[in-house]
Amino acid sequence: MERVLEPEVMDDERQSIAYAKADFSTSNQLFVDGLIEGFPQRLRTAVDIGCGPGDVMVRLARQRPDLHITAIDASAPMITLARDAVMTNGLSDRIELIQGYVPGVDLKAHSFDAVLSKDLLHHVPDPSVLWREIARLARPGAVVYVMDLLRPLTHEEARRIVDRVAAREDPVLRADFYNSLCAAFTLDELREQVAAAGLDLEVRQTSDRHALISGVTSP
Repeated sequence: MERVLEPEVMDDERQSIAYAKADFSTSNQLFVDGLIEGFPQRLRTAVDIGCGPGDVMVRLARQRPDLHITAIDASAPMITLARDAVMTNGLSDRIELIQGYVPGVDLKAHSFDAVLSKDLLHHVPDPSVLWREIARLARPGAVVYVMDLLRPLTHEEARRIVDRVAAREDPVLRADFYNSLCAAFTLDELREQVAAAGLDLEVRQTSDRHALISGVTSP
C-alpha cells in the first residue's frame, strides 16, 4: 500500500497520555539493550530525537551512568510527561529536555557521540530532513541508532497487527498505532533514504513491524 501521512506532532494531551500509559517496555528495553550490546564503546553524549514521554532515555541513563542525554520532542505534552519521568527517576542532572522541531533546535554540529531515535521517522513528512539532521549532529565515528515501524503491504495487515499487539489498549492509541503503520516506510525506502543522506548504515528488519537502522559515521 502507499504511504499515508499522519500528523507530525502528537500535541493532543489525551493522545500523549494514552501513549505514555501504553506498555512499550519490551521494545524500549530491546532498543536500549541493543544499543549497549551492539556499541559497547564509551559514549559521553547522546541526543534522542523524538524522545516522547521519556521512557527510553530514562532506561538508557540508568544503564549508562556516565552518559549525558539531550532529549528533543516537538510536542509540549510529551515534554511535560518526559520531565515528570526524568524528575521521578532523579536524572535531571544527566537528561536535558528541549521542546522543538528538528531541524531548528539550536544544537552544535558534530557534538554527539550517539544520535538516537525511536518511533519518530514515520511521523516525518520528508524523511530526508531527519537523516540530514542526524548527519549534522553526529561526531566523526559517532553511533547512529534508529528504530521505527515498517509499513505493512496492506491496510488489512496493518489492522491485524493492531489487533494482535494492542488489543487491550486505549482506542485512541489503537487508532494512532494503525495510522503510524500506514505512515511508516518499507525496508527499500529506508535504504534509499540512508544512501541519499550519505550515511553508511545497516538497515534490517527486527520484527514483523520494526526496522533498525544502525552503524557508525565515518571517522
